[in-house]
Amino acid sequence: MDADPLAADVNAGHPIGVAIVDDHPVVIDGVRAWLSTEPRLRVLATGDDPDAVLRAAPHAEVVLLDLRLHGRMVLDKLAELSAAGRRVVVYSEHTDPQTMLAALDAGAVAFLAKHEGREHCVGTVLAAASDRPYVPPALAGAMVGDARPDRPALSDKEREALLLWFQSMSKASVARRMQISEHTVKQYVDRARIKYTRAGRPAATKAALLARAIEDGLVRPEEIGIYRSQASADRPTP
Repeated sequence: MDADPLAADVNAGHPIGVAIVDDHPVVIDGVRAWLSTEPRLRVLATGDDPDAVLRAAPHAEVVLLDLRLHGRMVLDKLAELSAAGRRVVVYSEHTDPQTMLAALDAGAVAFLAKHEGREHCVGTVLAAASDRPYVPPALAGAMVGDARPDRPALSDKEREALLLWFQSMSKASVARRMQISEHTVKQYVDRARIKYTRAGRPAATKAALLARAIEDGLVRPEEIGIYRSQASADRPTP
């Protein structure tokens, strides 16, 4: 396990601290090199044991976690870290839709395929640190156009509220854009969650709800960035 001796506590205005958990040193070295090209990011600790890595970097804002460690899928550890309030980005070669959704349902804030490059790795980590959704190509390709019989029917207003919320806008900003109350926006989001739960496909987190909506064709991945310039000044709400 390798800790950065120069790493300081990550506070507002300081670089975003990242912890990398993977059991392949070559992967760790590559990801560290990618993240080092972005001055807003700093790798605080790396290793193949999530507990040891996070003891070395307790203030890391984002955990980049390989979903398979030492031959075992670690969805249970992912759920544990997420329940403890960690922002976990899953970084995996297992990119079938079932695995992706299982990771998001377990609390991952994003899913990044190992074959995706530096741009998507950096973009995903930056988005995760500020609780913004990010849809890398593998996730988008796996989810788009899967016409399931248990696809819930969302109203136009529910879909519009979800889309604006996914586009990094706070619920208050969505309310202003739609000219409705923030309480109504929350109702639209909650209704969508309830509909997915009733369909046997719960989506407890924002990332999971986004994946469900993309999977069912209710939201297109390219729509997520449309209002980014307008939303950039709004404080995102997870």
